[in-house]
Amino acid sequence: MKKIGIIILGIGLLITIVTSVSFVTREKVVDVGDINISRNKNHSLAWSPIVGIVAMVVGGGLLLIGLKKK
Repeated sequence: MKKIGIIILGIGLLITIVTSVSFVTREKVVDVGDINISRNKNHSLAWSPIVGIVAMVVGGGLLLIGLKKK
């Protein structure tokens, strides 16, 4: 229980610090015989820092429960 609490706490801290991720995919626009035209398409994935804070609270709770069981 203690290890899971530490992992969730770390993930919550990371989610709180990094609030968005951007990535690029290639999209095929035209494909005619030997001619291929593609373009880069930007994507962004964003979340609220509140999600990270909630994860840290849950991880801290699991960590405390793991410490009290010993």
